[in-house]
Amino acid sequence: MARRVFFSFHYERDIWRAEIVRNSWVTKPGREAAGFLDAAEREKLKRQGKEVVKRWIDKQLEGTSVTAVLIGAETSSRKWIKYEIEKSYERGNGLLGIYIHNIKDKDGNTDTKGNNPFDNISQDDKKEYLSKIYITYDWVNDDGYNNFGKWVERAALKAGR
Repeated sequence: MARRVFFSFHYERDIWRAEIVRNSWVTKPGREAAGFLDAAEREKLKRQGKEVVKRWIDKQLEGTSVTAVLIGAETSSRKWIKYEIEKSYERGNGLLGIYIHNIKDKDGNTDTKGNNPFDNISQDDKKEYLSKIYITYDWVNDDGYNNFGKWVERAALKAGR
C-alpha cells in the first residue's frame, strides 16, 4: 500500500537533491512500486508571516502518515524543519531521516554532510532525543532509489500507522 509522505527539507539549498528523492517514483512502473505518494506542494511558499507558514505546513501534513526529513548541509539549523518535525511527531506520523549530501547536483557536485536534525528535539517529557528513536539513511550509500518504499513502510509501522 502506498503511503502519503510529507517531505521536509531546506528549500533554497537542497531543492535539486530533494527533487531527486521526491520524484524517484517517476521511473518505476507506478506509484505503488515506489511505495509512497508525495503530499507536499511543489511551489515555494511566499513569505506571508509566521502564522500563515504554520497553517500551510499543518495543512500539508494532513492525510500523511510519514514525514521524510531530507538532511542536507544546513537542514538541522532551519526553524521550519524543526517545526515540521515537531508537528509530525505530535500527529503520530512515522519519521525518518535521509542524508542527501551524496546526491550530485546539476553540476555533478556533492555537498557537506549535515547534522542530524533529530538531535535537536527531545520527546515530550523525556530527555531522550528523537535521534535515538528514528532511523536515518543515506540516499546514495543505502540505495534509496530501491529502498525508499521500504523505509517509509518501516517508519509508518513503527508509528502504528
